Amino acid sequence: MKLQGKTAIITGGGRDIGRACAIKLASEGANVAINYFSSSEGADRAVEEIKAAGGNAFALQGDLNTQEGVDGLVGKTVEEFGGVDILVNNTGGLISRKTISEMSLEHWQAVMDLNLTSVFLMVKACLPHLKSGAIVNLASQAARDGGGPGSVAYATSKGAVMTMTRGLAKELGPDIRVNALCPGMIDTDFHNIHTRDEARRGFEAASPVKRQGTPEDIGNLVLFLACDDSAFITGANVDINGGILFS
Repeated sequence: MKLQGKTAIITGGGRDIGRACAIKLASEGANVAINYFSSSEGADRAVEEIKAAGGNAFALQGDLNTQEGVDGLVGKTVEEFGGVDILVNNTGGLISRKTISEMSLEHWQAVMDLNLTSVFLMVKACLPHLKSGAIVNLASQAARDGGGPGSVAYATSKGAVMTMTRGLAKELGPDIRVNALCPGMIDTDFHNIHTRDEARRGFEAASPVKRQGTPEDIGNLVLFLACDDSAFITGANVDINGGILFS
């Protein structure tokens, strides 16, 4: 197994992409700590699935925009599993679509905290325990192309995640590798909530692979970036979008 004896923290692991990452990393031997904010049922089911397959996992509720939530997650992970080897920063979201003219400072700050400040807090808290290993951040195709209508704040925050990934790769190497993913249209609740169905059908028609991505597609790539198969890759922001955008 590629991650036997390793410990991974997955933020936002109660559903969709985070849940798929937790299941995938656990299937390769990793102990998994799953953070969730409101998706308790999905997080608990993921833990049950991992344990049924012979793995080790726990789920913990926490707000990763706060130092208390971050410290609680990292502290329990170290207590349960003895350290941290892999950090997958998946927490994030659009919150709602707002143009600049509609947007309040409170909305702007909430999006920045959810997508960017949480990454800063998690990396900083994990570093004393992460002597070697990998950090994988979830950015977005929106960081490449500016996103759809009303997503300037979201796209900007994810662009900052891309830049942070490059800077951290320089700062934390050679022992810790830092990479990010830039997912396109993935079949998740994010798009169920925020994207019109006709836009999703249009994506499928335009994409060379003629489908939306799945959370499992993302989990497979996160595994690659988290294990030694990608030992010579750091500071990369990897597109995973079915060929709809080339960078």
